[in-house]
Amino acid sequence: MGRLTGKVAIVTGASKGIGAGIAKGLAAEGASVVVNYASSKEGAERVVAEITKGGGKATAVKADTSKQADVQRLFAEAKKAYGRVDVVVNNAGVYKFEPVESIQEEEFHRQYNTNVLGPLLATQEAIKYFGPEGGSIINIGSVAGSNPTPTSAVYSGTKAALDQITRVLSLELGPKKIRVNSLNPGFTLTEGVTTAGFAGSEQEKYFVSRTVLGRPGTPEDIAKVAVFLASDDSRWVTGETIAVSGGYR
Repeated sequence: MGRLTGKVAIVTGASKGIGAGIAKGLAAEGASVVVNYASSKEGAERVVAEITKGGGKATAVKADTSKQADVQRLFAEAKKAYGRVDVVVNNAGVYKFEPVESIQEEEFHRQYNTNVLGPLLATQEAIKYFGPEGGSIINIGSVAGSNPTPTSAVYSGTKAALDQITRVLSLELGPKKIRVNSLNPGFTLTEGVTTAGFAGSEQEKYFVSRTVLGRPGTPEDIAKVAVFLASDDSRWVTGETIAVSGGYR
């Protein structure tokens, strides 16, 4: 039996990258996983296929996590498929790096709606669906929230906000036996990083030069810590911000 056998987890933004890695990691430990996606049905179905091929349970559900009605439907679909919800991983996120002179209202709201409002909406629903034994909420932040770089004012702001929200929610929800933690990756090689042109770039070299372990992270690196936070191994851990960054400084 895996550490998450019998548990049901929702992972938002799980069609690729860190979200996909976490979904597969949770499934490998026995969880039934709801693979959420906003636009890439093909990617989500690929993740589901990988999980089921390995003997796990997973289903894909489309929802824009910045919209309350979509989040409500996401949780309802999870309950319909698996009968319960025990773990929520708020991974869905967007970013755009640009100098302050270029920031537009629309882009500001796009990032804050997905990166900050989305986890709040998911938490509201999680409270309704978790049982009397509580549950685990894992917010996927970033080391950028506490150690930003130039041109990341909006993105780093969203991740700093998420760290503080994590602390506040841990205080509010502790009496309900709901644990809330923030898992903050460093520079991680994903499809999005490659598409954005960061892989192999001078920017990658810069981030790696500041990483004590001397390499970029992988989705699997992040998934291992997510499994810990989802499992009873971390039953005495809440309100924490855990950097999973290879010692990025």
